[in-house]
Amino acid sequence: MLSKFFTYLWDTAYQGNKNNIISLLEHNPKAKFLDLGCAEGTWTTECAKKMGTEQVYGVEVVDEQISLAQSKGIIVEKGDLNKLIPFENNAFDVIHANQVIEHLYDTEKFMLEINRLCNVGGYIVLSTENASSWHNIFALVLGWQMFSLTNVCSYGSVGNPLAIHRGDTGTSWKSMEHIRIFAYRGLIEYIEHFGFKVESILCSGYYPLPNWFAKIDPRHGHFITIKARKTKPISLIMS
Repeated sequence: MLSKFFTYLWDTAYQGNKNNIISLLEHNPKAKFLDLGCAEGTWTTECAKKMGTEQVYGVEVVDEQISLAQSKGIIVEKGDLNKLIPFENNAFDVIHANQVIEHLYDTEKFMLEINRLCNVGGYIVLSTENASSWHNIFALVLGWQMFSLTNVCSYGSVGNPLAIHRGDTGTSWKSMEHIRIFAYRGLIEYIEHFGFKVESILCSGYYPLPNWFAKIDPRHGHFITIKARKTKPISLIMS
């Protein structure tokens, strides 16, 4: 029963996270938009619709997902986001990554590549789970795996009896496992280290309380969404 309740709360929080992302995307029909980890492309097209652009690109590692995204008119390149991303320097005005960075083992390479691909003055919208959310903190106090790090193998959730995927058979896609979770302040400082200036921070999910509590106390909400503007080219960062 508790796991079903947490599943309901997670679903509500995740919808709030999507609403936060949409609210941060600027209307710009001329924008060239890149979605990193575009999956089957449904959410990518929603984001592009909000911006009013038809210049929509994606990167995805799972072949089945790539085919589905391409069928929606997205120009998709197959790529591992831990490595070089197959597009030219300064190619994009807007770069989006929703629930991606926590799956990567080389987040530094990922951020350097985002800087390389984004125009100066362009922006990124990045969302991930928050290590400093109250439900993660309380799980650790109990000696449990934090909720955001229960999916660390391909056999379902481990280490937390209330995890929403507890008992699932898991997925064959290794790319779906979580590797690194950032806390609120850590994520902000990490993004700004790579030549971006954070402009907006929104949060959703505040378990077990209603979602709107995250607007009052974003440091302890579940999903963090950050909009950050590129201020420095990659050459300045690496010098």
